[in-house]
Amino acid sequence: MKKLKIYIPGVRFPSISLTGSYCFLNCAHCGRHYLEGMLKVTRSSLLEKCKEMEKKGYTGCLLSGGMDSRLKVPLDKFADEIKAIKRETNLKLNAHVGFIDESDLEWVKYVDVVSLDFVGDDGVIRRVYKIDRKVEDYLRILGILTKAGVRVAPHITIGLDFGKIWWEYRAIDLLLQYPIDVLVLDVLIPTKGTEMEEIEAPGVEESLKVVRYARGKFDGELSVGCMRPRGRWRLEFDRGAILSGIDRLTNPPRKIIEWAKTVRDVEILYECCVM
Repeated sequence: MKKLKIYIPGVRFPSISLTGSYCFLNCAHCGRHYLEGMLKVTRSSLLEKCKEMEKKGYTGCLLSGGMDSRLKVPLDKFADEIKAIKRETNLKLNAHVGFIDESDLEWVKYVDVVSLDFVGDDGVIRRVYKIDRKVEDYLRILGILTKAGVRVAPHITIGLDFGKIWWEYRAIDLLLQYPIDVLVLDVLIPTKGTEMEEIEAPGVEESLKVVRYARGKFDGELSVGCMRPRGRWRLEFDRGAILSGIDRLTNPPRKIIEWAKTVRDVEILYECCVM
């Protein structure tokens, strides 16, 4: 097998929310919960904060936040700051964007990669995100970005349909039509305070079936992202994913890192797994 890249982003690659704790949506799996763990930075302080991070040895950051009423993460309002960061620092930028359009190409070409949450079923979009959007809207975004030469790393969350696994296979097949070099697989975490708090986490073996399917279909680098259950679940899943031939793994337990070194050549990187 090829070298396994292990990513530990929290050390030198923080996640930044440019909307604070605000999100126009209240998704069933998130309920704005994940914004709370991000670094909160305002428009006026973004550039100086990034300069400060570079001086401290940081290699980059994820620019994220909640969606606004346009169903975009309002990074377009930070276009001048994003350009200045790339002009005045050497930081790498990963961006969550939401439902962008052609008008966003003016600024999005300055980021190093776009992380795009991808859902392969209209019903799942309605049930989880509660928005009037369809799979074709996600595919349109992929088309806009890839045609413009912007690197896109789609993220599929296994079990997003309230713990049930079924639509993920179609999502993988749809993504094969696009020039993507990294595909990220996350796994649903039933999160306290959300509509999915009481559901069971997707099963380890059923989740690994999706990983193996993706590995068999996708020629690019396959990554396991930040979001997946912890504890024994993560130990079993990470071990199975490594043996299935994934290329990248984010935030594995220490004992998994040590075990991985016995079965694969391992490199550790302190940044987002899409970089």
